[in-house]
Amino acid sequence: MTDTILFDLDGTLLPLDIEMFTKIYFNEMGQLFKDMIDPKMLVKHIWTATSEMIGNTEYKTNEEVFMDRFSKLIDGDINSYKERFDFFYDTLFHKAKEAAESQSLIIDSIAILKKKNYKLVVATNPLFPRKAIHHRIEWAGLDLKDFEYITSYEDNHFCKPQPEFYKEVLEAIGKKPEQCLMVGNDVQEDLIALKLGIKTFLIKNHMIHRTEEAINSTYEGDYEDFYSFVKKLPAVSLSS
Repeated sequence: MTDTILFDLDGTLLPLDIEMFTKIYFNEMGQLFKDMIDPKMLVKHIWTATSEMIGNTEYKTNEEVFMDRFSKLIDGDINSYKERFDFFYDTLFHKAKEAAESQSLIIDSIAILKKKNYKLVVATNPLFPRKAIHHRIEWAGLDLKDFEYITSYEDNHFCKPQPEFYKEVLEAIGKKPEQCLMVGNDVQEDLIALKLGIKTFLIKNHMIHRTEEAINSTYEGDYEDFYSFVKKLPAVSLSS
């Protein structure tokens, strides 16, 4: 029986204009770091180190992989960059909230699932620091305490669409694939969970589909469909 719901964040829990978010994000970061590095070069290095995280298959945290690659690309002390990144996520990062919006049907769905005793997990691609992910959950109008587990680049060792990402999440929460449902908007990154035996629900409002391949999902629909789906789910025993 399904007793645990895994959620993607951007485009699922948090409707987001990705193009606008990326523009604000890098513009603000570039301004903050311009005394240390040319903004265009900073963006290039961040994308390079991010690609390294996505492709990594060794058991290293995503933070370790990112910082190791990034440190080889820059001139100067990596610790100074780390301190500046940390300051950025506490301050200027919040300007990117302009690209996000809360979705009342998601907020209501989370409330219903909590009332029915489902365990909830934020299984976002762990490419960002913990605080950046926490901020975005709050932008969505949601409470961090509603989620039993939240992925981040400090804690996780793999990225979507690697199956190992989902295996690590299942291990962390102590659940079997058949107990879980993955809810997301990305065909390639979220629906791959189905290959591990995790049921999937594709949210189509902000769907990302990079290929021409047929979509294979257990369930699919828009936010309203998901809300209706949640209302029909049976309650879960607290002992689950």
